Amino acid sequence: MVRRVLVSATAVVLFLVWGVPPAAHAADGTRTPSSPSYTVTLSSNTSGSTWTGHESVTFSNASADPLTEVYLRLWDNYHGACPSTPVTVTNVTGGTPSPLSVGCTAMKIALPAPLGQGQSGTVGFDLSIVVPSGADRFGRDGSFTFVGNALPVLAVRDGSGWHLDPYSNNGESFYSLISDYSVTLDHPSSLLVPATGTSSDTPGTSGRTVTKATAKSVREFAWAAGPFVKTTGTTTTGVTVNVYRVSSISSGSASSMMTTARNALVAHAGRFGAYPYGEVDVVLDNNFWFGGMEYPGFVLDVISSTALAHELAHQWWYGIVGDDEYTSPWLDESFADYATDLYNGVSGTNCWNGVSWQSSAEKITNSMAYWDAHPSRYGTVVYTYGKCALHDLRRAIGTTAMQNLLKNYAAAHWYGVSTTAEFKAAAQAATSVDLSSFWTAHRIDG
Repeated sequence: MVRRVLVSATAVVLFLVWGVPPAAHAADGTRTPSSPSYTVTLSSNTSGSTWTGHESVTFSNASADPLTEVYLRLWDNYHGACPSTPVTVTNVTGGTPSPLSVGCTAMKIALPAPLGQGQSGTVGFDLSIVVPSGADRFGRDGSFTFVGNALPVLAVRDGSGWHLDPYSNNGESFYSLISDYSVTLDHPSSLLVPATGTSSDTPGTSGRTVTKATAKSVREFAWAAGPFVKTTGTTTTGVTVNVYRVSSISSGSASSMMTTARNALVAHAGRFGAYPYGEVDVVLDNNFWFGGMEYPGFVLDVISSTALAHELAHQWWYGIVGDDEYTSPWLDESFADYATDLYNGVSGTNCWNGVSWQSSAEKITNSMAYWDAHPSRYGTVVYTYGKCALHDLRRAIGTTAMQNLLKNYAAAHWYGVSTTAEFKAAAQAATSVDLSSFWTAHRIDG
């Protein structure tokens, strides 16, 4: 996400008040449930602001430790007054649900029998999504609706147990494994519905259209609905770029953003590996308070070339190369900002000279728990200091070594999950320079 305005965020005290259900420790550390496949069928009201239907998810247990339950994350329930929530799950099949926890954003579902390693299960449920007013990643701006993080997704269990962190409005809390989505959206024909993946439209009942979106090997799914104006272009590498704009944005602004999208996608792919999805939807609204927000193959953005280049860099750093965004936000935000500098021809010369730490506890690698308690420092440290540290790393090991490091690291973690320790090890392996003092000086722990 690009920070345009820093706002008061959920305090870490909420994390302490809500609590996290006891972790079921995964002794072998394997991330599970794995290979989720989501099938969703939803129908909207006339405005596209309410969606009802059904969702199911099939998954397997990759761990040697039995899987006795799964957790659904209903992330957008942060935007309601728990227990009155905008996302409602009912009629669960394939397991026994418990009451919502973690501020109504988590639902434990006990499985009918433990799943051993390699065994699969399926959980299904009826789903209702009521999108609140407000130009937000989950919100309505007049006749335009933005539906990010609304589909319930499986939480991850790894060596730290179940990850059941609270929602962060200051950044992201999302941590999910590569998944497949088949999403059918029935809506009024007057509404265009940009979405993650590749979409096809067929006629529905009178005055309605059925948009079928298919997305393979993505971490999550988002869409929007409204009377957008759409333009389509193609990159020199054959990626389709669809730009959707709200009525208050001019065709000239949309054209400029189309150029940025095409150029940035090619530049990022050249540095980090070919973009694998074939299509990107760019949804433009200058009323977004946050500047921009990334989803797989789908970004929300204000009219800003730099913000859009950043969100498209997230297609690699968070989307293709995943990370636990709550525990290690720098692994996507710092890297996306560094990629944006490279795209813009910004060398970062002397940018580390402007670093001034507020306390001994402040580190580039701090979690969102820390940044939600110190929101005014989040953008400065994670975005600015983080990218400056990567510029410094390039100077320490050499430009060619840094280029090779990032391309090879992306390839090694393609559709996987990155950790700070793994990146530090890869960086050290890429150079004969001892980086120990570098990590200490730049406050990169892990």
